[in-house]
Amino acid sequence: MAVERVPEDGEQGGETAPWLVVCAVNSWSGTARTDRHITTQLARHARVLWVDPPVSVVTPADYRHGAPRTLRPRLIRETPRITRLATVAQPFHTRRGVRLATPALVRGQIRWALRRLGVAPKAVIAFSATDLLGRWGDDVIDVLYATDDYLAGADLMQINPDDVAREEHKALARADRVIVVSEVLAEKWRALGADPVVVPGGVRSDAYTGVESAPLPPGVDLPGPVAGVVGHLSDRIDIRLLNAVVEAGCSLLMVGSRDERWAAEEFAALCRHPRVMAVGPRPFAELPSYFRVIDVGLTPYVDSAFNRASFPLKTLEYLAAGRPVVSTDLPAVRWLDTDLVTVVTDPAAFGAAVRDAALDARQPELIRRRQEFASGHSWARRAERVAQAIDLPVSVG
Repeated sequence: MAVERVPEDGEQGGETAPWLVVCAVNSWSGTARTDRHITTQLARHARVLWVDPPVSVVTPADYRHGAPRTLRPRLIRETPRITRLATVAQPFHTRRGVRLATPALVRGQIRWALRRLGVAPKAVIAFSATDLLGRWGDDVIDVLYATDDYLAGADLMQINPDDVAREEHKALARADRVIVVSEVLAEKWRALGADPVVVPGGVRSDAYTGVESAPLPPGVDLPGPVAGVVGHLSDRIDIRLLNAVVEAGCSLLMVGSRDERWAAEEFAALCRHPRVMAVGPRPFAELPSYFRVIDVGLTPYVDSAFNRASFPLKTLEYLAAGRPVVSTDLPAVRWLDTDLVTVVTDPAAFGAAVRDAALDARQPELIRRRQEFASGHSWARRAERVAQAIDLPVSVG
């Protein structure tokens, strides 16, 4: 098994620092989502073995996030306190019959990595309900960290719902702690017998402080006002609301990947409009440039059980960039409880709200208020709550 840039003893913050294993649902080199954001901040309190979701030699390039085709796992030092395990799986590992066997293969690679590093973890955190918990010894804290309603999203993820239900019950039986991102999810897991800790989504406010002076993104030339959607485009998004924004006289900029199964004909028709542009995914470091041209941020989610249980990170990211937000009625938005987000559901009213929000989008005092509000929801604060939940010493060191 190959090893690349493995940290030397003492490089990751001292011999006494505890270790965590974080079994992620997103690749470290892919789009930064809750698993990566919270891990980056947890590394202030512990050393981390980050476990990438497995890929195989036949996994398409779009789903590899830059990972090379290989038959062997690799250890890679990503930061002084985070070591990444790039895992591998057998071909077609997402298909039902093979998928159920994949966790055992991943567990074996985690054990290899822990032996190679010469460490034992204090906790194992799994961001999915697959069979990764309860295998690490009585002294290890097993943590299920639910960012979504897995069962409600089974169809969206093209996974058999019966399999997901079994995985949820098995994960709960093996978990010592359950962490969820919303009160809706907390209610679900309480009904299953858990006592979950609610840790909502957060934001890296510091990443957006230079939005107003960021370089303009190449190739983006849209007449104002410009509404923007930043994030993955899929069945979670109500395309009727995007059309309504354009019909209200606003330009529309979409930044992020897209599920090609989502509203294929409608999306193609939308993109043919001269005031609409979809630029695809962009690295996190480039997002301030795109936020600079956006006047209003959109969270145009469909009313579904999956969305109601989620905590869309984009809402806080828009505010951290100093932009007003127009969103559909989501429990996570209601939890934020701020007049800086306009909540609208009807398509025509949604478009009108975006147009109205753009009128004072650039007022310095409102930009300051939005950014100050977002700074109160930092990932650092969220990570402190997680650290407390898994008995880590909370320190800034």
